[in-house]
Amino acid sequence: MKVDLFDFELPDERIALHPAEPRDSARMLVVRPGEKLVDGHVTDLLELLKPGDVLVVNDTKVLPAELKGTRIRGENRASVSFNLHKRVDAKTWRAFARPAKRLHLLDRLELGDDGSLKATVAGKGETGEVTLEFDLGGAVLDEAIKAHGAMPVPPYIEAKRGAEERDKTDYQTVYAAVDGAVAAPTAGLHFTQGLLQKLADRGIGLERVTLHVGAGTFLPMKADDTDDHLMHAEWGELTQAVVERLLAAKAKGGRIVAVGTTSLRLLETAARATGELKPFIGETDIFITPGFRFRAVDVLMTNFHLPKSTLFMLVSAFAGLQTMKGAYAHAIRFKYRFYSYGDSSLLFRADEPAT
Repeated sequence: MKVDLFDFELPDERIALHPAEPRDSARMLVVRPGEKLVDGHVTDLLELLKPGDVLVVNDTKVLPAELKGTRIRGENRASVSFNLHKRVDAKTWRAFARPAKRLHLLDRLELGDDGSLKATVAGKGETGEVTLEFDLGGAVLDEAIKAHGAMPVPPYIEAKRGAEERDKTDYQTVYAAVDGAVAAPTAGLHFTQGLLQKLADRGIGLERVTLHVGAGTFLPMKADDTDDHLMHAEWGELTQAVVERLLAAKAKGGRIVAVGTTSLRLLETAARATGELKPFIGETDIFITPGFRFRAVDVLMTNFHLPKSTLFMLVSAFAGLQTMKGAYAHAIRFKYRFYSYGDSSLLFRADEPAT
């Protein structure tokens, strides 16, 4: 499909630079294909969901993965910065470097305010990507990154106001638990502990999956046709125990409600091979466009996405391209807030694959 089919005009002032306060006071557009759009708020989930439904959240935790420091080459020194975006192994990360032209293979790096986090440039790719091998590894490395790194807020926010101290909490879900993401599963940013408790009290279930969101989620589409796009891969896990509880809920008439496109992508990856939900662990590069047949998710809660992005393609596949174009036009007209810190939408799946 031509990427231009997924384009729309978005006024710059619709991009949210901070989240709603409190989180669950954000607006939420309810989208049912073939029905009238409904303006509401995130707290309306208490009425829109029914006992027996199950929210599936992504419990990945964002590492403060923006690191600044010094490149050392003999007696020469140069200032460099990195955005870690994909873990390779216990000691190794891929990162975007600025400026990459200052780096050569085997350059030594001293990162953090005191230079105590040390690494070596172990690889150099195209478009500013490098591979960093740290002297530390595993959980010790994770703690060092937390101590020395800054929260990697999305580039369209950082360009307007820079990172702020409050981003360390604003850009993290209240249920984040598993270190490894370099971008937040932003649909989940709308939940408070109070709202989660009220949902539980109403008999609405909560299940956790893990998908470590990479910086590739921010990369623009460079291809003119979706067939030519290479999707970034992300590591995820869906356990046997969660699968069993989800299937039991479905058998009793409950709906699977994916909180965010990351949860949806993992669930649909796990169901794709056989058509039935199965445990999954590993990397997924699933690319969902109109025509995709959904096998696991019934309802999707998600923020408002960029024009011509893979995420707008995904929501168009879920609820229908024309439905979503109409929904986004409505959201722009009525001043919904867009992107990571923006408002939410609740999408009900189209009965047939959207084309």
